[in-house]
Amino acid sequence: MKYIYLDNAATTRVAPEVLEAMTPYFTEYYGNPSSIYSFAGTAKNAMEEARATIAGILGAKTEEIYFTGGGSESDNWALKATAEAYAEKGKHIITSTIEHHAILHTCEYLEKHGYEVTYVGVDENGIIRLDELEQAIRPDTILISVMAANNEIGSIQPLKEIGEIARKHGVLFHTDAVQAFAHIPLNVDEMNIDMLSASGHKINGPKGIGIMYIRKGVKIRSFIHGGAQERKRRAGTHNVPGIVGMAKAAELADAKMEERMAYEIKLRDHLIERVLNEIPYSRLNGDPTKRLPNNANFCFRFIEGESMLIKLDQKGICGSSGSACTSGSLDPSHVLLAIGLPHEIAHGSLRLTISQETTMDDIDYTVDELKKIIEQLRSMSPLYEDFVKKNQK
Repeated sequence: MKYIYLDNAATTRVAPEVLEAMTPYFTEYYGNPSSIYSFAGTAKNAMEEARATIAGILGAKTEEIYFTGGGSESDNWALKATAEAYAEKGKHIITSTIEHHAILHTCEYLEKHGYEVTYVGVDENGIIRLDELEQAIRPDTILISVMAANNEIGSIQPLKEIGEIARKHGVLFHTDAVQAFAHIPLNVDEMNIDMLSASGHKINGPKGIGIMYIRKGVKIRSFIHGGAQERKRRAGTHNVPGIVGMAKAAELADAKMEERMAYEIKLRDHLIERVLNEIPYSRLNGDPTKRLPNNANFCFRFIEGESMLIKLDQKGICGSSGSACTSGSLDPSHVLLAIGLPHEIAHGSLRLTISQETTMDDIDYTVDELKKIIEQLRSMSPLYEDFVKKNQK
């Protein structure tokens, strides 16, 4: 049986070069970089080189990069610490209706602690409404947090325009770039970004490591207390192998970004074209062009997403029905509801995310099997049977 991994938005395989770069810091150069003796200096130097590498990719200063335990921690840090630090100015935060739950659940937490959050809507393609965003800004607004690209439907947000609006009104701008970092070009200065979250395991790096970019001058406070690491802003012994691995993965991804994007777009568009042309009552979710190169998200009417995933798995195909963080939920995707889909259609969603290792044969095999699966599932659906009878009259 073939094995085809098409869930790269959930996580990615660690690249061999990344594992090779990490290994010495588990076994040979295992010193704690916070120690003062020379043996620890090797680990510290590797960590600072990694910081410089990531800063260069983002167009940031080296001292503006902080290492964290992952994207969710970075998102929590950005919102909670900003809320605390700027509480005297105001307690109003703006975000979008399609954010990752690391943002949405943190906003819910802040709402329970006296903060007010405005959730700005998106259009039918999942692009934030800039006029609504600007109208939501108030004198007590302290932060705008809008993701760079959506983890489910792949829509890329107009970061530069959002940053300009935030800068014009003197409001800090944070972006959750977990799905976008090292997949598409990002420059924190050109896009007027004040804070940015990213994660290692979305770019063929290790799990359990992330970064926070914090623009110099932003008065954000510590999130994890207990030590002087990360210039006294994030306590905890450094995950040196993870830091080295994330930087290596980012370096590899950045070096071949243009080539990889072109390849993934070619496969993605072939996948989208075949599905829409060959599977009746299917629709593409997200912007048709302003989307991540590797993302294709569909809804199939008269289909239940979980059944589709199980049958795909039986054919050796790994996909998703939404965010990996909510895969245990029976509720339809909040992202699909936000772009205006009714519950019954949103339940039949499928996200396929490719990588540079995916082949055109993989795509064709997947579509061929998907067609059979959907036909089989619809043949068991009384709703589909009634729909066909009604339309034959």
